[in-house]
Amino acid sequence: MTIKAKTILKDKFWIIEDDNNRLGTLSWDDDRYLFSDNAGTCFFNNTKQMRDKFGSKVIFLNEEDNVRPIADHSVHNFPTSVQPFNAMYDVKRKLPLFTKSDKSKSMYCAGYYIIRFDKGWVKSFCPKLITLERYEFSGPFTTDIEMRQELSNASR
Repeated sequence: MTIKAKTILKDKFWIIEDDNNRLGTLSWDDDRYLFSDNAGTCFFNNTKQMRDKFGSKVIFLNEEDNVRPIADHSVHNFPTSVQPFNAMYDVKRKLPLFTKSDKSKSMYCAGYYIIRFDKGWVKSFCPKLITLERYEFSGPFTTDIEMRQELSNASR
């Protein structure tokens, strides 16, 4: 068992994970560590006390260790704002779909869109699927320029 502390704020705040399962958060308060989870909060004066609590050494990862290599941020040739997970294509609605993490249940639509809200048409990049289900929209478009042209036409 390996406990990893993923850096969120350098030398101040970490997410504590055990084999990619989140255990809680850890913060540094000038003279001691503060660990918080669902069961409550506890303090540690040093990493030895953490090892005693978790039953394993805590490995502090640098911010660079948390970053994924730059990869193709697209789903079916439509751009996305993040590395897509669970990419699929909704044939019925003709929408490229993805989630933002492996375990997420929120579906997003890759590409550029224009959406008609009560106040009028607005541009959107990678909106949630539920938004497109609730409102009239046009898209997906592969570029910002295509989307802007359609927005101009729709606003007339």
